Amino acid sequence: MDRILHVEEENMIALYQASLNGCVNTLNTLIQRDPLILNKVSLTSFSETPLHITALLGHLEFSRVLVSKKPKLAEEVDSLGRTPLHLASAEGHTEIVKALLQANGNVCLAIDQDERIPLHLAAMRGRTEIIKELIIARQESIRVRLNGDSVLHLCVRYNHLHALKLLVESSNCDEFLNSKDHDGNSILHLAVMLKQTKAIKYLLSVPQIKREVNATNRIGYTALDILEVCPRDFKCFEIQNILKEAGVRRSTDLNSFLPPTPSGIGVDEAQPLQSGHRSRSRFKRLWEYVPLFLVKHLKRQGNWVEETRGTLMLVATVIATMTFQAGISPPGGVWQEKHKVGTSVLAYFYPDDYRVFLSFNTISFIASVCVLFLVISGFPLTSKFFIWFLTYSMSLSIFSLVLAYMQALSLVTPNEVNYLHLLHHYNVNPNSLAKISIFILIGVYLIVELIHIISPLSWMVKKLGNFICKSIRGPAEDLANV
Repeated sequence: MDRILHVEEENMIALYQASLNGCVNTLNTLIQRDPLILNKVSLTSFSETPLHITALLGHLEFSRVLVSKKPKLAEEVDSLGRTPLHLASAEGHTEIVKALLQANGNVCLAIDQDERIPLHLAAMRGRTEIIKELIIARQESIRVRLNGDSVLHLCVRYNHLHALKLLVESSNCDEFLNSKDHDGNSILHLAVMLKQTKAIKYLLSVPQIKREVNATNRIGYTALDILEVCPRDFKCFEIQNILKEAGVRRSTDLNSFLPPTPSGIGVDEAQPLQSGHRSRSRFKRLWEYVPLFLVKHLKRQGNWVEETRGTLMLVATVIATMTFQAGISPPGGVWQEKHKVGTSVLAYFYPDDYRVFLSFNTISFIASVCVLFLVISGFPLTSKFFIWFLTYSMSLSIFSLVLAYMQALSLVTPNEVNYLHLLHHYNVNPNSLAKISIFILIGVYLIVELIHIISPLSWMVKKLGNFICKSIRGPAEDLANV
């Protein structure tokens, strides 16, 4: 009796050794020696069956023989609740997956200890061919969730775009494509959160998903809101432009959004244009629309500042660095001997012109530093005063930087040097061209400042008007009560 048990034990060890090596000849020999050897696998203390081992290692012919001799092995689970199909799906052994599905297609829905079905593992590893076979075998498997995540969420979470495309194209159900996880995040929310630019572009090209681009999660955030709370980098700006071009809005803008009228103007904005006589000239209509456009532009400044906080900080940092460098290393260099070491050479020869350059350079530096202080302060830049101060400082900084550049250029360029010989060749006066450029620059600067001055002035006029109305209404109401 002991000898029989010893022989069976040796045969079982040989079977597992053969499964590790994928030796089909050894398997056939063992089956001939003991036709019940595959039935005795469940009596051993091993946590895996030989089919688990061959499915994991990819021994196709060995797996086919096991499945043909004992199809029930496809349903067996290991100590972690995984079937051979789980292991073959994770490893990407397509032909073994086909053999296992032919033996029993219901194992597609088998759940392991971590509540994962084979499709989940295939999606997490990006096994597109395996995903295709599993969907063909059991279409309903795509609706099985893993801890609240759909199989689409898993493809995005593990950054497998090809697998995501296959799953999206295999279903036309809006409910499935716009499904949400436990936190209410759609796959677009998750792609934005993980900054997967290619996945975002693809998802926005899917009509069913694009119709729901402004869907909110559990805390009321749209995909654009998700981007705002992510750490800012250059990829954020690219994603922000992609989302805005697709019509994604912030949650704070959804409630205040007014659908455009056929003329392209909002309902409230179009009302003044509709009042009065219908035969007014086109010029008058355009003239009435100009202040409405300015008001709309100024109302959006708060959102614009918040959305471009990172860009403003980057631009202000670059300007501050440039002006700081120009201050300590002025054009023309510094004295190394004869005069006071480290002082500007041009300050001795052209003191008045150098003083103008230094003034413009310092103004640009101080304005950009003020912008940096305001942006990094962490305050929500929604106050009208903050917005006005920020835009004014940036405009002043850029304007002063251009003037400092032009002044420095005139200091380091001798009058006898014709650095614009090409213009002289075409009979163009360089001095006239420089004056025209300066006038254009000043004109643009004044227009920008005028637009931003309108905002605080209109706010002050509105407050003053309300105060006067309340002052007049007060005595009138007192007399009415008497």
